[in-house]
Amino acid sequence: MADPSGKSPRPKVIYVMGAGHSGSTILGVTLGNCANTFFAGEVEEWLVNSGQPAIGGSERTRFWQLVREQVDCSAELFGPGPNRLLERSSAILRVDRWPRRRRIRPGYRRVAEQLFRAIARAAQAQYVVDTSHFPLRARELQQIEGIDLYLLFLVRSPERVLASELRHIRRHHRAERRAQAIRVNARLWMVHLLSVLVFLQQPRDRRLFLRHEDFLASPQTALREILDLVGSDAEIPDLTALKTGVPLLGNKLIRSDVVALEAPAVASASNSRATTMLQAPWRLIFSRLEPAVRV
Repeated sequence: MADPSGKSPRPKVIYVMGAGHSGSTILGVTLGNCANTFFAGEVEEWLVNSGQPAIGGSERTRFWQLVREQVDCSAELFGPGPNRLLERSSAILRVDRWPRRRRIRPGYRRVAEQLFRAIARAAQAQYVVDTSHFPLRARELQQIEGIDLYLLFLVRSPERVLASELRHIRRHHRAERRAQAIRVNARLWMVHLLSVLVFLQQPRDRRLFLRHEDFLASPQTALREILDLVGSDAEIPDLTALKTGVPLLGNKLIRSDVVALEAPAVASASNSRATTMLQAPWRLIFSRLEPAVRV
């Protein structure tokens, strides 16, 4: 509903931040099954794909077309430019592109606010879940006055993140897999460093640290803490029949209409001593982040 001024209420944005392959899609789907909450998926792809969903389906297409009609976005912001300049972790290293970043930032933030308002109106929901991951995107959203931002810093065992990424190149030669492992570890360090900095800049009453493994082990506990954080009294949904909805983008999970949140299966992760050693400092740092879901 609109307020007396004719402007829609401030949407509450639940932003899931952290590295890719950390379980954000199943977390987003689960939250999206809570009352008054809409799982929008990886919203950063909205500009990349000019407001169009990357996967099909008539209901999904209709929903995002309705959203597109409510957002005033210039052609300059469409495409991969803003994602590369403002959102990806590597953007902070591209000093030569900082002038362009400063030039497009005001428009980017204006469109982001309009987009979240449009999503909330179209979904008739108060809470919008964005699983875009990027900590630098979270930093930009922190500066938008027209939304209420809540940060969920989601992490997963680095060995399992590595294993997930390496599955995409399992047909390649061993040397290529080794090079990929080095890149994954370097990227994890960058993402974790930026995520911790952004997390600590967020007000304490609007942030929460969560391990993917803890979420799977005790989803009711984790969900209740998240819902309490954002001020929702919604009941915990049926975890055996979760509707995936019409998110803009996510992993292959969203291609099913209904999924179940299952207990973690015993599966082998990447047996990488190098990854375990390289990522060891983050275990200590993460253990001290507060507030956090502890199970």
